[in-house]
Amino acid sequence: MEMERINENTIRVVIGNDDLSERGITVLDLLGNHKQIESFFYSILEEVDVDHQFQDNDAVTFQVLPNRNGLELFISKNVDPDAPVDDEQADTSVDADHPDQVSDQIKEHLLGKDGRRKNVFSAMAEASRRNAASESNDVADYLNDDGQPTVSQVVRLHAFEDMISLARVLHLDSAASNLYQYNGDYYLELIFFTNETSREAIKDDMSVAYEYADRSKVAPDVLAEHGKLVMEHSALELTRYYFLDAK
Repeated sequence: MEMERINENTIRVVIGNDDLSERGITVLDLLGNHKQIESFFYSILEEVDVDHQFQDNDAVTFQVLPNRNGLELFISKNVDPDAPVDDEQADTSVDADHPDQVSDQIKEHLLGKDGRRKNVFSAMAEASRRNAASESNDVADYLNDDGQPTVSQVVRLHAFEDMISLARVLHLDSAASNLYQYNGDYYLELIFFTNETSREAIKDDMSVAYEYADRSKVAPDVLAEHGKLVMEHSALELTRYYFLDAK
């Protein structure tokens, strides 16, 4: 992690993916966990503000710029509400007392407003939309056909990095995969098309999955109703494409 004092009222902090991993957090975690967002912001502030010039100030704002390598965090104090700000700053500043604004703000920057800002997550979002309009339609049609039998298995991942490791080795030809966030954990639902595969093949695939994830008693219906859907139908393929093939 690198810290730079821009001026009297602003600190710039560069937080790499390795720094995030050491804190047990990923950019994806910041998309919806408001308590984790607030805790993360203030832990960084406490670490870099050794003179307590910012922590003791009531008017503190955070400007977040996600990128492929991690995050840039601008911490400002004594912000004049009447002072002019450019569009970039207006879109990325959030009051310290309102961490719920961060999820949408980070999503906007992950999706990017131009080609320079686009990154792996914007590509994932675009791919999800394309998937929904093409190949994913076939999977959805199959899943919505009550005459087509399926078997669902749910596993719990310790971290998103485990999803990447699993996607590297688990290639499914006759199955769909959904990735959820639920109660602070990632869950992968594997839906096997039993007319197109065998019981032995499913058992072999699940053996591979259990090397990177734990068995889970959480039902798919619970995830669908109460979880946050991160990737639909082709979670393994999307993870492989944007986190492995893109490297």
